[in-house]
Amino acid sequence: MRPEEFEIFITCVPGLEDELLNEIQELGCKNTKLTSGGIEIVGGWHDVWRTNYYLRGATKVLVRFASFRAVHLSQLDKRSHKLDWEKLLKFRKPFKVETVCRKSKIYHSKAASQRISKAISDKLDAKEDPNSMIMVKARIASDLCTISLDSSGEGLHKRGYKTATGKAPIRETLAALFLRKMKFNGSQVVYDPMCGSGTIVIEAAEIALGLPAGRQRNFAFMELPSFKKNEYKELTKVEPKKNKLKFYGSDRDTGAILNSIKNAKKANVETICQFETSSISGATPPTQEPGIVLVNPPYGKRVGNRKSLFALYRSLGQTLSEKFDGWQVGIITSDPGLAKATGLKFLDISSPVDNGGIKVQLYETKINHP
Repeated sequence: MRPEEFEIFITCVPGLEDELLNEIQELGCKNTKLTSGGIEIVGGWHDVWRTNYYLRGATKVLVRFASFRAVHLSQLDKRSHKLDWEKLLKFRKPFKVETVCRKSKIYHSKAASQRISKAISDKLDAKEDPNSMIMVKARIASDLCTISLDSSGEGLHKRGYKTATGKAPIRETLAALFLRKMKFNGSQVVYDPMCGSGTIVIEAAEIALGLPAGRQRNFAFMELPSFKKNEYKELTKVEPKKNKLKFYGSDRDTGAILNSIKNAKKANVETICQFETSSISGATPPTQEPGIVLVNPPYGKRVGNRKSLFALYRSLGQTLSEKFDGWQVGIITSDPGLAKATGLKFLDISSPVDNGGIKVQLYETKINHP
């Protein structure tokens, strides 16, 4: 590694690391390494800024700051005091520390956090504040302490456009990675017949226009001494792509449709998004040319009663198989029984991934009429 380079760990929903790796490589990042729960890269601060700003599937971007062995708290204290905190954090700027201990002689995470926090306070005359955007993360695993800085702040699924949400929405990062898993590249029509607050449709529209995921939000790295506003502006200049397609969503709930329209406006993609009120049985292909149907129906965990959902899934399967000839279909659900109730023959089922504490899978197929 060159002196200005360091290790960066980009996290994602476990189970979708391949899709994130693909996106990171498209962004032009070098020295990529796939690990459980994310991708390691080697780079500098420009890479930290770019990955936060552009990546649609990343959850967090962590800057690996230091790594050392520590078998007791006094050793952790001593080594933490030796670190060059002045280079990483601002003088007198509030911060917070979070520690996880796994299979180590140091097992008390709160005590470990206190030692690291004191080292930072002593060096920078800064106070720890639980509300600070600046988060130092320590992981002590098998007596090896790795200290990282969360350069993102709020989770990267918070794009900044969502002013209105319905019940149990899908996270933007998950919608983006599932679209990528279905080989969506901006050149296919996308339709979500249970669009809720419009997440899948808006993500598809943003991808088609080449709009960066983080263009409407701030990041924790903007509060660091390494941040250079003018360089950041240059790195994040983007001309939207030309696009002739539209992206479609429908929902039986008029309130959900109003939310989708609001969110599309806030994201500046309302001209290429179309939303309308419709039941599942009333759903029809929005275009003659087949595209992608991606849908996140209720699973009966947070929304709806499971027994009553079988009829909904049957209706979804029937509508898709009768009307959507040639379309690629992706159904996100936590319940194999409900997926089976659609009557569709699935060609691929993803490994389980976490959606807000519920393990879900993507069930994919293509509708082919004989």
